[in-house]
Amino acid sequence: MAGRINDEDIKAVRDAVPIDAVVSEYLQLRGAGGGNLKGLCPFHDEKTPSFQVSPSKGLFHCFGCQEGGDTIAFVMKIDHLSFTEAVERLAAQAGITLRYEEGGYNPAHQRGERIRLVEAHKIAAEWYAEQLATSPEAEAGRVFLAERGFDQAAAVHFGIGYSPQGWDHLTRYLRGKGFTDKELLASGLAQEGRRGPIDRFRGRLMWPIRDIGGDVVGFGARKLYEADTGPKYLNTPETAIYRKSQVLYGIDLAKKEIAKTSRAVVVEGYTDVMACHLAGVRTAIATCGTAFGTEHIKILRRLLMDNGSARVIFTFDGDAAGQKAALRAFEDDQKFAAETYIAIAPDGMDPCDLRLAKGDEAVVDLVEPRTPLFEFALRQIVGRYDLDTPAGRAAALDEAAPVVARIKNTGAQHEVAVQLAGLLGILDTQFVVRRVAQLARRHRDGGGRPAAGRRPAAPRQPYGDHTPYAPPRAPSGPPLNLRNPVYATERELLKLALQRPELVSPAFDAYGVDEFTAPPYAAVRQAIMDAGGAEQGVQDPQEYLVRVREAAPDDRVRAMVTELAVEPILIRREVDATYAGAQLVTVRRRAVERRVRDLQSAVARLSATGDHAQLASVQNELWVLQQYDQALRERGAQAL
Repeated sequence: MAGRINDEDIKAVRDAVPIDAVVSEYLQLRGAGGGNLKGLCPFHDEKTPSFQVSPSKGLFHCFGCQEGGDTIAFVMKIDHLSFTEAVERLAAQAGITLRYEEGGYNPAHQRGERIRLVEAHKIAAEWYAEQLATSPEAEAGRVFLAERGFDQAAAVHFGIGYSPQGWDHLTRYLRGKGFTDKELLASGLAQEGRRGPIDRFRGRLMWPIRDIGGDVVGFGARKLYEADTGPKYLNTPETAIYRKSQVLYGIDLAKKEIAKTSRAVVVEGYTDVMACHLAGVRTAIATCGTAFGTEHIKILRRLLMDNGSARVIFTFDGDAAGQKAALRAFEDDQKFAAETYIAIAPDGMDPCDLRLAKGDEAVVDLVEPRTPLFEFALRQIVGRYDLDTPAGRAAALDEAAPVVARIKNTGAQHEVAVQLAGLLGILDTQFVVRRVAQLARRHRDGGGRPAAGRRPAAPRQPYGDHTPYAPPRAPSGPPLNLRNPVYATERELLKLALQRPELVSPAFDAYGVDEFTAPPYAAVRQAIMDAGGAEQGVQDPQEYLVRVREAAPDDRVRAMVTELAVEPILIRREVDATYAGAQLVTVRRRAVERRVRDLQSAVARLSATGDHAQLASVQNELWVLQQYDQALRERGAQAL
């Protein structure tokens, strides 16, 4: 087993790979003020962004689900990696060679399973691509691409390859690279044969399937020869790194353009994605042998950011199967905040055929949004009924009215209800409008079956003009009511100690844990103390935050540290020494006031009992504290 990664190398990885660059590979980020960025959380469903990233601190935190941490923690959570695997992946990106405390440099066979499987796929993709470019046997694959308008440059751009017809060409090649039979079987690149592992893909054109981060995690293989009795398309089976319901072909190439234009085009096949991208539609993606579903929607929503102008355009064949796929997509429509449209090419051609027949401009024109998906769904529903009879019209209304009630835009909902009455031939238009409005109210009020993807909003407690705060899942002590000025000021001081330690040091390090009345805040104060104090953050802010998080006694406190390190400081002007001093003074004065009340109570008790020696001592302490409080009132932070 590999030894522990050297601490200096872990720090080097954290410093070398900016957290915003890593997170941006998975979701769209926008400015959130104070140097922070925000986006839709990748770890839970939400309609408005509560996920914040602080590039200067190297931390992220979601104020909705409370997930948080540094760059390494993000990669661990998003890609389900161990700590070692996440560090190794980031180190590879940064070109850092890791050292291990036990056993020196990490041999290839000791690396984490996911890293090994991804590496096997990367090597396989390069080998397949080389076969397509140079092998005489691959001529059938080159002809297949050429007949569909794809030259060698297109093949290279998309990484297309060819798997030879022999039984174990790739298997033997990967063995030579140090991969074990167990790893080859686990990767899905090989399958069990009579005498051991053999190649899963043989005599096929190979499309590498990459995750949103750009790693090859699987393949789509197209049959080329009549003698091949397998399916037309054969995909990688489900593995530790490949889940067909969670990958979109082309997402690695399309993600930046999707985020930039707030638009995505969903097509049906690999060649359709290629045709769209080569025609200039660089937002095209496709599913990999499965229907477009909930997990795919989550990927797109994080890139689209659910703004009002976002568009998702589905292209389907005009045949019955394509219409069925469109209706299935509409069932998930409410899980998008984006508007959804459908595009069907003339003569039922897919984008690849359309590009061959009519050129790039025809593909670009095809995906211009024209027909809303709900309108297409309505016409398909209505078309199934005999509208010449009252019973047929009533049945069609029963099925179509809920569809209209699910339209997100209420203004459009009324207009479409009127159109529906016309489609059905119902003269009493207001009857249809009322029916739709009644169903829509029932959905909104939770009285009927809710619209797909709708969840009750989580209660949130606003403060200032900043992101709402949701208490940790298992808070220590009483709930934090941020309308309580005591809690609010303690929170501000801790944020300053974590985010701007130079403004509160060295005074802050003299504050006792008992000066923070909220138990979660007291725990954070203790973690800062255990990490060496806020003064440590003046020299190396990122390393300081790492130390504080590591000093936290449990995940609850660690999450609170991350949250306070990312949350904006509540001030409309520049955060400066004056503001920091005011928070220091307020927290200290409240602590002094609490102690004064305790001493005044003791004076009353001692006066009644006649213990004059003890009474004099307490009175002296009380006088000193009262003088100190007066100095704090008059001189502010200078009196600390």
